Amino acid sequence: MRTALRRSAVSRISRDAPLQDGEMLAAIDLGSNSFHMVVAQMALGQLRVVDRLRESVRLAEGLDGFGGLKPEVLARALDCLSRFGQRVQDIPPHRVRAVATNTVRRLRAAQTFLLPAETALGHPIEVVSGREEARLVYLGVAHAQPPKDKQLRLVIDIGGGSTECIIGRGMEALERESLQVGCVASTRRFFGNGKLSRKRWKEALIEVTAEFQQFAATYRSLGWDEAIGAAGTNKAIGEICAEMKLTKGAVTAEALPHVRDRLLQAQRIEDIDLPGLSAERRPIIAGGILILEAVFDALELQRMAVSKAALREGVLYDMLGRGGADDPRDTSVAVLVHRYGIDKTQSARVEATALLLFDQVAKAWALDADDRQMLVRAARLHELGLAIAHSGYHVHGAYVLANSDIAGFSQQEQRFVAVLVRTHRRSVPKSAFEMIPDRLLAHARRSAALLRLAVLLHRSRDSEALPSLQLRADGDCLELSLDPIWLQSRTLLRADLEGEVEDMRGLGMQLQLSDA
Repeated sequence: MRTALRRSAVSRISRDAPLQDGEMLAAIDLGSNSFHMVVAQMALGQLRVVDRLRESVRLAEGLDGFGGLKPEVLARALDCLSRFGQRVQDIPPHRVRAVATNTVRRLRAAQTFLLPAETALGHPIEVVSGREEARLVYLGVAHAQPPKDKQLRLVIDIGGGSTECIIGRGMEALERESLQVGCVASTRRFFGNGKLSRKRWKEALIEVTAEFQQFAATYRSLGWDEAIGAAGTNKAIGEICAEMKLTKGAVTAEALPHVRDRLLQAQRIEDIDLPGLSAERRPIIAGGILILEAVFDALELQRMAVSKAALREGVLYDMLGRGGADDPRDTSVAVLVHRYGIDKTQSARVEATALLLFDQVAKAWALDADDRQMLVRAARLHELGLAIAHSGYHVHGAYVLANSDIAGFSQQEQRFVAVLVRTHRRSVPKSAFEMIPDRLLAHARRSAALLRLAVLLHRSRDSEALPSLQLRADGDCLELSLDPIWLQSRTLLRADLEGEVEDMRGLGMQLQLSDA
């Protein structure tokens, strides 16, 4: 097992630097059924896949019903991640991105898995929400099979623990849904004793179809020009259809009942005999076919083509957009600013001062480009909660940011921004940082200190420029220097700064005020 997490301030600084020809990058998908890794190289301005790895880990099988993971499944996952880590050990850390999906989202205490998993892999692991997973799946399919102009496309991804349904146009996902039904989970839920029967299948189909009915009318009204099934389960069912001479690899409304009837000829899971089905996928194929039949029924599908692309390819292409003009996180922030009517003039003042302070202490505090961008996003969103109520607006804003589906952000990134918003004013509760991973804790506390000072300095919402100010950092000690004459005429600000000396202790910081 790998013994250290390959993440340093130096590596994070260059995370968003443009990818040059010849450079390698890797995307790792910790799915509920299989773990995947794809390694690509930039060649003549395009990504060229040079290696793929896949291991059937069946993480979803390890859920114990209490939000924990069975030891044997955890060991299986860590062994796989250790092997993946060896493959990417020569790729710069900032060019490796790993994401975890449904099963890790369902863990009661995700850190009990993430800490050893990140150590085994040697890289941080992001947990993405269901709708963010859906966006990434669509992005992968769209790049693998570029759509025609203005064409609407339905993409369906049946994973081990969840199923994502997306309608998109071009490279943009317009509608995204993620349901808690997957091939592993559904096989365990409906056929956990290993027995198959038509009666049980009919009962299960009614239950699963009802899940899709929640959004079926909306999707049907929007419509689509073609439907594509992504990833392994859909690919396996398409191959079964081809082997049974029902189609040439697509899945159709006419072929699917024949596949289901052939499956139900077996009375037990281990006796399933479907042409083209691998022994590895046999234990979970019943849940996959069940879900696909439910999707076809609910959405009234007639035909679905199959794509080999999935989440991992979407992660690769998302890495290219991050940090540039096409960063989906910045687009999402702009959408939130508009939706909640945030005062752009005030947030721009706070942002400018926060960055001025950041640049003065970044070296001493080992803060980097990622921290700078997260501080910018928090500054732009810190008054989001005012759209709900002025009293406790920092609490309201933090709740919205922590619990919304925000395109482009992992759950850890959302929590990072949310905690900066939560702690930008008033006292800092002891529980404020409990959801922040240890590797990000110092970054979060220090960024919060900078945002607090910037907000406080602009409390008057005055358009007058601030005088020269200087911030120095020595460990967790801060010294803020201001023009005493300017400060003397601002009694409220002076009182706020003096009170901040005490409040800053909630961040584990010591603040000292001095004359410039």
